[in-house]
Amino acid sequence: MARKSKTVELDRDHDIAPGLVAKTKKRLVVASGRSHPTLSADVAASLGTQLVPTEYRTFASGEILTRFEVSIRGCDFFLIQSFGPPVNEWLMETLIMLDAAKRASAKRITVVAPYYPYSRQDKKSRGREPISARLVADLLKTAGADRVMSVDLHAAQIQGFFDGPVDHLFAKPVLLEYFQRTLTPADRDKLTVVSPDTGRVRVADQWSDSLGAPLAIIHKRRDPNVANQVSVNEIVGHVEGRVCLLVDDMIDTGGTIVKAAEALKKNGAERVIVAATHAIFSDPATARLQSSAIDEVVVTDTVPIPEQKRFGSLTILPIAPLLARAIHEVFEDGSVTSMFDGAA
Repeated sequence: MARKSKTVELDRDHDIAPGLVAKTKKRLVVASGRSHPTLSADVAASLGTQLVPTEYRTFASGEILTRFEVSIRGCDFFLIQSFGPPVNEWLMETLIMLDAAKRASAKRITVVAPYYPYSRQDKKSRGREPISARLVADLLKTAGADRVMSVDLHAAQIQGFFDGPVDHLFAKPVLLEYFQRTLTPADRDKLTVVSPDTGRVRVADQWSDSLGAPLAIIHKRRDPNVANQVSVNEIVGHVEGRVCLLVDDMIDTGGTIVKAAEALKKNGAERVIVAATHAIFSDPATARLQSSAIDEVVVTDTVPIPEQKRFGSLTILPIAPLLARAIHEVFEDGSVTSMFDGAA
């Protein structure tokens, strides 16, 4: 018996058929703070979209106002803000933009922070100190962030500070591809991966495995009462006549890296190459990194590097494709872990 077609009357008060659920298409929206607009634009281009038009104002008193110039209601909202200097200004701008997105009814809000602010204040080294990395996580959550994405956190436990999903990305594939392409067979035969301190041994060990190279460790001692000053004590491992690849997560003033490079050269290293994710380059880093002890510095552009802080032996690799792929995986409910072969 043929079934009669069924006509559903619309509820004129709501314009939705009773008993039916209106289906809406997921919408990706990418916004940018003012800290690193070039990176944000590159990420958006890699995703095949454009940054949402945004109005920014900084008043004479220093107060900040932001406003999204189009509707973001119901969207999957990604805010890109990297926290190079001035960190506190960009942090405040991020909190204000998050509040604006939450009040504009964005469905899910993700903070994409290629460099996480206050990441070195992840624990109490002395009594009566703050744990500022945790405070930042609380501020982001309270302001409206549902999720955080960052690259090479200084300490893995920062993932546990945020009450929600944290996508911890790794720049190693970007850096590793560069060295696999540029190191000569002779360089690879003499390559030694070096950890600049005992805290980075796990990361350096992973590099050692990936490159099939031996590992060396520099033991350093830092005075907790004096910031950015390091004394190198000894090198554990063979570096004489070797091409040494120093790997670290960031370069701030450059003191640690330069002293490590000098120690390696003093112990007979043939060449010293530095690889780091975050090029903070606080003064006097640029002058220090042009030391004769360092042959090349390779970094990514997680934070902006002004022209006046660039030098001949510096190589800058783009991080935008990695961020774009991670954003795509989150938006499509895919797997960010799969981007790194399941590696932690």
